[in-house]
Amino acid sequence: MAELFWLNDTQWAAIEPLLPKLGGKPRVDDRRVLSGILHRFREGLRWRALPEAYGPRTTVFNRFNRWSQRGLWQEIFAALVACAYPPRIAMVDSTSVRAHRAAAGGKGGRKARLSAGRGWTDDQDPRRRG
Repeated sequence: MAELFWLNDTQWAAIEPLLPKLGGKPRVDDRRVLSGILHRFREGLRWRALPEAYGPRTTVFNRFNRWSQRGLWQEIFAALVACAYPPRIAMVDSTSVRAHRAAAGGKGGRKARLSAGRGWTDDQDPRRRG
C-alpha cells in the first residue's frame, strides 16, 4: 500500500483561511479530509478504496464535491503553490473518464457491408450467387 499523504504545517497554514466557515455541528477535521482528497488523486484510487485514516469516505467525497461546486480548488492549489513548501504531487487527472457504450463503434453494429468502390457490380456480389 502506498504511503499516506499529509499536509505539513506550512501547507495547512496557507490553505486554512480559504476554507468555508460554517456554524452548527462541528465538522470532521478539514486537514484530514483535504489530505485524503489529495491522497486519493495522487494514488489514482476509487473513493471506496480511500484509507480509513482520512475519515469516512462519504464525508471526504461530499467535501470534495461541495468545494468543487464552489470553485474552491483553484484557490487551494494557488495557495499551495505560493507557500514555501508546495506538495510534490497535487494533480487531478481525468484520463479515467468512462465513455458511453455506443462510443466504441459506428452506427449500425457489425454488419458486413459491400464495398462501393470503383468497378464493383451487382453480378459480382458473392451473396447473390446460387
